[in-house]
Amino acid sequence: MNLARWISINKWASVDNYINNLFVPQDSALEHALQTSAKANLPPVNVTPYQGKFLQLLAQMRGARNILEIGTLGGYGSIWLARALPEGGRLATLEADTRHAEIARENICFAGLANIIELHLGLATKTMQLFITEKREPFDFIFIDADKESYPQYFELGLKLSRIGTCIVADNVIREGAVNNPRQNGPEIRGIRRFMELLAAESRVTATAIQTVNRKRHDGFAIALVTS
Repeated sequence: MNLARWISINKWASVDNYINNLFVPQDSALEHALQTSAKANLPPVNVTPYQGKFLQLLAQMRGARNILEIGTLGGYGSIWLARALPEGGRLATLEADTRHAEIARENICFAGLANIIELHLGLATKTMQLFITEKREPFDFIFIDADKESYPQYFELGLKLSRIGTCIVADNVIREGAVNNPRQNGPEIRGIRRFMELLAAESRVTATAIQTVNRKRHDGFAIALVTS
């Protein structure tokens, strides 16, 4: 890593700490989720604390009563989103990895949210298709943060589980700028590009994307509102 890059990353990490200290108070359940995930060697790819609060605020502003999370990991983001729900609200979170689901269930129980969060183990595309077949009530808020190759399918299935006013948020759509770098063409990047193209072309939503920088470097979110 060159010196300029090292300086940038340290600056971003410093600002991360500044924002977290101002806006994200210490929380035993969230700290527990991070610690148990780290001890279990889960990939350190969960949202940052202030990003978790950002998602929580988006769900609250939407007035979401029914949330779908695609990609549970250790349940850190699930806790943030579930806390956005009003009384009687529900969150369905989808996880394909048995070990991740085991850790997430423990973290969700520790947070006292087992009666609000339903964790579905298995391929998200199959679970979402089952929800469609069962004519499950549409979701008010959908957060996509799983394998990038499948983002196009998650988006297309998510639309079938939406209604007018549903907010769809997808994480990790910039990938250090690889999304528009023609020299990078791995399956994850192709999946993100296809998702972004579908999002831009879809007449039933209005959407945009934002870049982010933090201790995890350069990435971003895509945000869409279902309008028809």
